[in-house]
Amino acid sequence: MNDLIQYLRQYGRLTQEQCGLIIAKAQPANVKKGAYFSEAGRVSRRIGFVTDGVFRVCYYDRHGADFTRYFIYEHRFVADMSSFMDELPSAEYIEAVTDATVLEFSREDFTALANDIPEWTDIFAKITSSVLENKMKAAGNMLVQDAQSRYLHFLEHYPGLANRIPQTMLASYLGITATSLSRIRKSIR
Repeated sequence: MNDLIQYLRQYGRLTQEQCGLIIAKAQPANVKKGAYFSEAGRVSRRIGFVTDGVFRVCYYDRHGADFTRYFIYEHRFVADMSSFMDELPSAEYIEAVTDATVLEFSREDFTALANDIPEWTDIFAKITSSVLENKMKAAGNMLVQDAQSRYLHFLEHYPGLANRIPQTMLASYLGITATSLSRIRKSIR
């Protein structure tokens, strides 16, 4: 719980009383490897703070091939924010890559916190803005770098994560085949 409060305080001021309200609403939940936290076509009704584990945001093409857009890991929020906030069906899947533990908030509890904590909406606007900025930077790098540079960039910015996710998912994220990723890994050892 302390990690959650510390993370939120990076984006805004919270009193001890407000922290108590947040902790009271946060429900620990386990998500098994391979399970979906959020599914395409369904309205997302929860948001979670990852305390342990890795998730990926992905989609499937009409032939069933999956494409990984990004990874979410410890000390970050996991949710399809558009679906969660606007109550619209999600366009993507959020899948647990490993067994994971989250501190979960239902839509009702999240809304109650927004009503009870004046800074709550502003804090999440700042978090969302920060996440969006990071995604845009990552997407920009993916467009201008070759495959090896993208892999090295991933290793530098997400230390240890490559060892926790399947090579096929990492290759999908990097926009290359698993065979190409294997070749790149061998060439830089």
